[in-house]
Amino acid sequence: MNKSNLHGIILASIGVLIISPDTLFMIWGEMPAFQMVAWRGMLAGLCYLIIWFISRRSFIYLDCKTLFSNWGFTIISCYFITTILFCIGISIAPAPVVLFCVATIPVFAAVFGHKILNEPASKSTWVTIILVIIGISIAIYGANTQEINFDILIILGAMCGIGSSLTISLSYVIIRQKKELPFVLPMGIGVFLSGVTGLFITGYQNMMTGNTLPIIATGVFILPIPMYLLSYASKFTRATNVSLILLLETVLGPLWIWLGTGEKPTSLTLIGGFVVIFSIGIHLIYTEKTLRNERKHLNNSKPKKYNWINWDDDKEYT
Repeated sequence: MNKSNLHGIILASIGVLIISPDTLFMIWGEMPAFQMVAWRGMLAGLCYLIIWFISRRSFIYLDCKTLFSNWGFTIISCYFITTILFCIGISIAPAPVVLFCVATIPVFAAVFGHKILNEPASKSTWVTIILVIIGISIAIYGANTQEINFDILIILGAMCGIGSSLTISLSYVIIRQKKELPFVLPMGIGVFLSGVTGLFITGYQNMMTGNTLPIIATGVFILPIPMYLLSYASKFTRATNVSLILLLETVLGPLWIWLGTGEKPTSLTLIGGFVVIFSIGIHLIYTEKTLRNERKHLNNSKPKKYNWINWDDDKEYT
C-alpha cells in the first residue's frame, strides 16, 4: 500500500514536470483556441492509440469489448468534454477566471473519491485543498493585468472551467475504480474526437495559421506522455493526490514563460506559487508518513510465528 502510494506520487510528479512548459509552447504557437485543440487533440489521440496498440496487441479484442461499456464511455466522454470545455472557456472569458475554476479539481476528486470509491478525504487533505486554492488565487491575481468586467461571458467561461475540472477529476476516480482495465484506448479516442471537433470548427483551410512546430511538439510529446502518467498514477494513489500534484503546473508554467519570453512573474505570483508548492509538499510527505505508520502497525499486529525445536530428535516444528 505504502509503496503503491509513493509510486503513484512519483509518476504524477514526473508527468507534471513534463507538462509544465505546455503554456509556453502554446504561446509560441500563436494559434486560435480551436485550431490548437485540433492539432493537439488529433496528434495526442493518435499517440495514445499507438501506445495502446503496441502494448496491448494480444488483447485488442478484449479491450474493444471493454470499450463498449459504461466505464469505457465515461472515460471517452471525460477526456472529450474536458478538452472542449477548457478551450471554449479560454476563448470566451479571461484566463484567470477559467484557471481559478480549474483549480477546483481536487475538490471534485475528493467528493467523487468518497462517493464512488468510499475513500473519504482526511482533514489534512481538505486543509491542503483550501491552501492550494488560496495560493493559486494569489498567483492568478498577481499575474492578471487585464480588467475583468462581470458579464454573461464571464459566467459561461467560469462554468466551462468548472465543467473541465469536474470531468478530469471524474476520469481519475473512474480509472482508479477499475485498475485492471486498460484506460489508454478510451482516453485516446476521447482526446482524438476533441481534435476532430476542433478541426471541424476551425476548417481544414485554416489549420496552417500560426506556428505549427511548437503545437506539434505539444501534441506528440508534452501533452500525451504527462496525461498518460497522471492517469496511470491514479491507479496507485488517490485521485485527490493526483489532482493536487497536477495543480503544480499552474505554478511552474509562469516560470517557463519567464525563461522563454522574458515575461517576469510578479511578486504575488511567486508568493502564491510558494504557498501551492509548500502546501502540496507537506501534504504528500504527511500522507506518505501516515501510510508507512499504518503499514508498520499492521505488520506488528499480525500473529508472530515461533519455531519450536525438539532437541531430542532434532525435528523442527512450526
